[in-house]
Amino acid sequence: MQKVLFLCTGNSARSQMAEAFLRKYGGDQFEAHSAGLEPKGLNPLTLQVMQEIGIDVSQQQSKGVGTYLGKVLFQYLITVCDDADKNCPTVWPGISKREHWSFEDPAAVAGSDEEKLAKFRQVRDQIEARIKAWVADPQ
Repeated sequence: MQKVLFLCTGNSARSQMAEAFLRKYGGDQFEAHSAGLEPKGLNPLTLQVMQEIGIDVSQQQSKGVGTYLGKVLFQYLITVCDDADKNCPTVWPGISKREHWSFEDPAAVAGSDEEKLAKFRQVRDQIEARIKAWVADPQ
């Protein structure tokens, strides 16, 4: 089983969604984890939009990179935000493949609750599509 770490800044939305989708679609081929450079806790809208499609992420925790760095060997490191891509450790023992998937930060959207929810749904759907395609052909 190949271990995958999804990394973003706050580990509150994008990386949490990616972790949950890889668990759903990766079967016994992948073991999914996520972390953040500055963990902020799970965003309530992340919980809501994932629940809408039948995925419960309420048991997932927001974690810092220190939880894993030098302790767990990952085959894949996938950054899901530009900030994490720029600032994540460049040397990570055991990583055989590092990728960057740029997704907009849904938590950064200003506006009404409905506008924020719409952005979370949009990013969720983009991440789900990317995970499905990647699982089919992880390179």
